[in-house]
This record gives sequence, structure tokens and C-alpha cells, in this order.
Amino acid sequence: MATTKGTTGAGTETTTAGAATEAPGAPAAAGTGHRRGRPRSFDREAALEQALRLFWEHGYEATSVADLTAAMGIRPPSLYAAFGDKRALFAEVVARYRESHGAYATRALAEEPTARAGVARMLREAAAQTTDPDHPWGCLLITSTVNCTTPEVAEAVRELRNANVRALESRIRADVAAGHEPAGTDPAALAQFTAAVLQGMSQRARDGAGRAALERVAADAMRIWP
Repeated sequence: MATTKGTTGAGTETTTAGAATEAPGAPAAAGTGHRRGRPRSFDREAALEQALRLFWEHGYEATSVADLTAAMGIRPPSLYAAFGDKRALFAEVVARYRESHGAYATRALAEEPTARAGVARMLREAAAQTTDPDHPWGCLLITSTVNCTTPEVAEAVRELRNANVRALESRIRADVAAGHEPAGTDPAALAQFTAAVLQGMSQRARDGAGRAALERVAADAMRIWP
């Protein structure tokens, strides 16, 4: 399937030709003289992925509805009919990101036997994920609401980040109780430290740091763990 480049006010986005483009309405029913209702004729998943990449690259505030419809290959009425308003679309984008590109963090903590092993894996994978050339660099949950002037949007994403910190703190606390970490370990401080490293890695990726440089950051961070 061919691809085309669509230039928006926030940058240039790649759309899938035909996948997210509206088709003309269905022909009139025979003998009625009336047109049938127009069915949704674009690929919703492909359009959502285009929105995700646009929000990831430019952030919530700088991405307009015009930018979104241009990148998604649809008109504003179709965007509102399929996704609701910009805030609702962004919420769906965040959920999609957490289930796809951003799932490495929760997966690492869930699959590794200890918090230490989970964090080490999470930081290594963050170095790869935040510098992957197949998508915008950095972490959408960290970069997309910087300087956001819509309080509800900023607070919702902030709460997701803070929930991740609390979950990590709980995991570390359980490891201390089980003897996997030294008794004097401060779970809250260690969780905050790890979150700060992750957020710093995301910003360094946005500033052009490569995977190797961030892998060194990840390795150095693990040396600080007790």
C-alpha cells in the first residue's frame, strides 16, 4: 500500500494512502431517490496511529485539530464522529501508547523476579525505545504535556506518571520485606530516583542522545541502587 506525506502546521506526517481517507457517500438506494447514510470509510486504527505520532512529536498543546485531520487523512466531522473532541482523542492515544510503545516498563517489572532486575531491564529497554528511529524520540507520557495549558489533560497524564512511581515503590517495598533488598533501603526515594532517570533519558533522547549513550546512563543508574 502506497504512502504519502502530508505537511501540517506542526510538521510533516506520513499517512497511508487509502487507509485513512474518506470515500464518497454510498449511491442512492434503487427507486427511493435518497442517499443511504454514509458509512465510516477510513481505517480507524491507522488514523489513531497517525494521531499518536503527531501528539508524540509535537505535544498536546501544539497539535491542532487541523494538524490532526491532515495527518489522519480525514475531515473534522469524521474526527469528531469517530473519536470525540481533541481531548478525547488524546486520551485514546495515551491508552494506545501505554498498551504498545510504552508497555515495556510495566512488562519488565511484571516479568522479572525482583524490582532490581525489572528496573535494570526497564532502563535498558528505555534506551532502545526512546531512540527508536521508527517513531518520535522520547516518551509520549513525559513530553506530550510539557507547557500544556489545559489543566485536565496535564493532570491526567501527571497522575499516570505518579501512579507508575507508586507502583514501583510498592514493588521495592515488597522486595525489602522479602529480603531481596537491604533492610535500610528507602523504597520511596529509590522509586523517585528511578523515575527521574527515566524522565531524564526521555529528554536526552529528544535532545539527540543516542542509544549507546543512554545505555551507559542506565548502567550507571543501577550502580547507585543499594
